[in-house]
Amino acid sequence: MSGRLTRTTQAEIDELVEEWVPEPLAAPLSQREQADLAAVPIIVGPTGPKPKLSTGKTVINLASYNFTGLAGNEIVKERSVETLRKYGLGSCGPPGFYGTQDVHIQLEQDLADFLGTESAIIYSQAFSTISSVIPAFCKRGDIIVADRGVNFAIQKGLQISRSTIRWYDHNDMKSLEQVLESTEKERRKKKGPLTRRFIVTEGIFDHDGAMADLPKLVELKLKYKYRLILDESVSFGSVGRTGRGLTELYNVPASQVDMLVGSLANGLTACGGFCAGSRVVVDHQRINGTSFVFSAAMPAMLSVAASEGINILRNTPSILDTLQDNVHAVRAILERVDCITIPSHQASPMIHLHVRLPSPTHLLPIAPSSPSLSSSGKPSNPLSVHPRDPEHFDLDLEEKLLQDIVEEALAQGVMITRAKRLRGQELVEVKPSIRLAVTAALSRKDCEKAASVIKAAFVKVVGKRR
Repeated sequence: MSGRLTRTTQAEIDELVEEWVPEPLAAPLSQREQADLAAVPIIVGPTGPKPKLSTGKTVINLASYNFTGLAGNEIVKERSVETLRKYGLGSCGPPGFYGTQDVHIQLEQDLADFLGTESAIIYSQAFSTISSVIPAFCKRGDIIVADRGVNFAIQKGLQISRSTIRWYDHNDMKSLEQVLESTEKERRKKKGPLTRRFIVTEGIFDHDGAMADLPKLVELKLKYKYRLILDESVSFGSVGRTGRGLTELYNVPASQVDMLVGSLANGLTACGGFCAGSRVVVDHQRINGTSFVFSAAMPAMLSVAASEGINILRNTPSILDTLQDNVHAVRAILERVDCITIPSHQASPMIHLHVRLPSPTHLLPIAPSSPSLSSSGKPSNPLSVHPRDPEHFDLDLEEKLLQDIVEEALAQGVMITRAKRLRGQELVEVKPSIRLAVTAALSRKDCEKAASVIKAAFVKVVGKRR
């Protein structure tokens, strides 16, 4: 074999190296992607209900997760400045080593007391919270029954856990019970061992604003002996009489939820997330939650800001009343528009708007369909993340229309946003939508004005296709 080798001179090697062109790390941005990036508004100064943009225009803000209007709250700002002067800025270390400060412990106590759980643990990054909580408890061989509509962070947690995943139709309790039953029958048939079993879902779903039926979830988890992991990243701080989330809204004891996960960034306009539950559940995460163990603790002033936010919600329930009034005002205008469909729950302050095209001829399937996947009344396959009857839509067309609507609304002084997705990375492509974040910091009149602008933008953009 050695006699067949061709000896290459140094000059030839140099020439080959000079001619070599590496493959690009990523495909170049399309014109549409470049236009989307260029269209992102830049806020100058503080964010809030009426921020000023770099263009000099002041706009009504229905894009930021400032549900209870705590962003810019004077009490929160004063306490944060005091804490900054006393503690400095960064923690410079993970909580389990040398990053824990007394204000972090106080926030955890405040959260547990507010929610009515034994204990709570805080994470410094909201996205990493649920994607760390799931694999901290769920391992290879365990069974997770998950909603097909869960957010991307939960999807990452499921993948990291390497558990056996079974899927039920989005927010469908009948489908959930069927999957729980079939999973148990499968175990008995194979004479498999009893393993740890979990139901994983969201309170208010990030993808569409639908709301889970918590009482039914608790009923099923007790009946079939599962543990419940509930992601309240959107619902905590936005629903319930004082913003405690679904447990308060449905009057379900928080102790019935084994791992209650929430966002401090969304609900309390601070940063990071938390997991509340029993002391055993919380202490286990202090040594097994990857994001907790390896990420620097959140800045002290943001911990204090979150604690102050809890105090404000606890003592000022009228904030949540104002928020719900504004939600109803926005929906009252947009629900009557022919070219808009709203999949979100009536109480959700995060409202998704789908465009309803005048003709179904533009609709294309998001995944290949077959006769076996027709509307037959048969349940979906729990082994597949795809439902039996997937929703059909034209991804590129709808995203373009929605972006045109966003830009038209901004030109009229209302800042909204498309729900941004990592296309090609999520397990199931989600129907494009505009995501409104209603806030208690705006007056009802401002909300009605903003909704009217959005209505006009939809009618104008969609009307051009008729």
